[in-house]
Amino acid sequence: MAPPIPEFPKALFEELDTDKLRRRFLEALLEFQNVERGSLWVKREDGYQCIEATGGPSEERLVGFVVPRDKPSIVGWVIENGKMTIAEPGKDKRHFKEAESGLDVKSTLILCYPLSLKNGEVYGAVEIIDTAHGGSRLNLGKDYLELLEEFIAIGSLALGNALAFADQKNETQKLRKILGGLTGETPLVGKSQAFKAALETARNYARNDFAVCITGESGTGKELFAREIHRLSDRKDKPFLVQNVSAIPDALLESELFGYKKGAFTGAERDKVGLFEAADGGTVFLDEIGDMPLTLQARILRVLQEHEIKPLGGAKTQTVDVRVISATNRDLSRAIAEGTFREDLFYRVNVLPLHLPSLRERPEDIPELLDYFLSRDAARLGIAPRKLSAEALAALRRRPFPGNVREMENLVRYLLATVPDTVIEAGDIPPANEIGIVRAAPAAALQSAPDAGPDLAAYTWEALERAYAMALLDKFKWNVTKAARAAGVNRSTFDSRLRKLGISKE
Repeated sequence: MAPPIPEFPKALFEELDTDKLRRRFLEALLEFQNVERGSLWVKREDGYQCIEATGGPSEERLVGFVVPRDKPSIVGWVIENGKMTIAEPGKDKRHFKEAESGLDVKSTLILCYPLSLKNGEVYGAVEIIDTAHGGSRLNLGKDYLELLEEFIAIGSLALGNALAFADQKNETQKLRKILGGLTGETPLVGKSQAFKAALETARNYARNDFAVCITGESGTGKELFAREIHRLSDRKDKPFLVQNVSAIPDALLESELFGYKKGAFTGAERDKVGLFEAADGGTVFLDEIGDMPLTLQARILRVLQEHEIKPLGGAKTQTVDVRVISATNRDLSRAIAEGTFREDLFYRVNVLPLHLPSLRERPEDIPELLDYFLSRDAARLGIAPRKLSAEALAALRRRPFPGNVREMENLVRYLLATVPDTVIEAGDIPPANEIGIVRAAPAAALQSAPDAGPDLAAYTWEALERAYAMALLDKFKWNVTKAARAAGVNRSTFDSRLRKLGISKE
């Protein structure tokens, strides 16, 4: 039964939530035609994107799918011509079969109407889909279709206004994130359930001072989450200091964390304040804590239990008020069994556990992350924004990204450095298995004239990273702090990469 004629348009204009509005609009049309499947599409730069779909879990996975502009499709034809059409997918050459790959049930008949703004501009299309075999359930009577067209015309105005507002809001949020990335603020990007659950947990942890242990694969953003916890805590106005445990020799780590007194050892010509003392009142983030030597773990345990530190060569302990957030990509339970990590320390650092999902567990976040990194780093470089073609985006959606978000970030930088066009194609993306160590690329290779076109394909990922690091160091006259800031990483991480790349000033 069709919804009451006066109530249908009115209800749409009363709905303020964009997500609810498009769902309500689509479901009302399907109820009007007594079918279960349908989808909403909008025009994008690279094609036509599904923004809503209903009819079951398999159909809902269609949301986000992009039909390339250069491929025949029913929605593309309707949008570009501004006319409704009735199509039999099995016979109609305009049908884009890939859109239905993986769906449990295939369409047998499609009603597709354009969605227009008040000025007549077509911004999208709605598909009303019948899957019945042996006779259609769609009412194709002239009067019925004309009435449906009127409903769609009214509803498309409400939906168009809502989408325009949502796009403006998203652009504002995107700009804020980009500016945040440029100024060093924490950019947390993602809308998947796995990501939102982790973020919600982190924000709940910010309300207290208990120790947090963040686990997850390398590159999942453990430091970003640690910064978010600190930013939302009562300690936000105090220091947030970072120490990568694996990035510094064991012999120096103790003095970095606890400091030392003048004369404590040869070369100690003055007192040095350690990380815990410098962070008093704030937060200390110990990255890769699973790599901490056993001899030092006992001292960290005392900090957590008694809030006391004693500098090397010092005779007195002093009290510090710090919150400790640690992180590791190791299995600490296994490390305990192997005798490389203290069990009592584990229970102290793991009061509030937080596991971050890998990028494989949040594939729906890939487009948003790519868009963010492309926009941010293009702004940093002062170049025109780059866009991904539909094929390139599809290829990156399939990419395993074992290095997670960090790998994606580095890949985007590679693409910005090597692709002169404003549109990045699938062929521009290097295969994931080409990452290795073969030879070093000279930094000058990245600075070649555009028409010369350096043969970057001849170099490995590590070689390009080495060239990138050297270019930054040359630019900032070996000021490592400034180079790290320009690369978008913290000083300790940059130092660690330099050591692994074999780069030193001497």
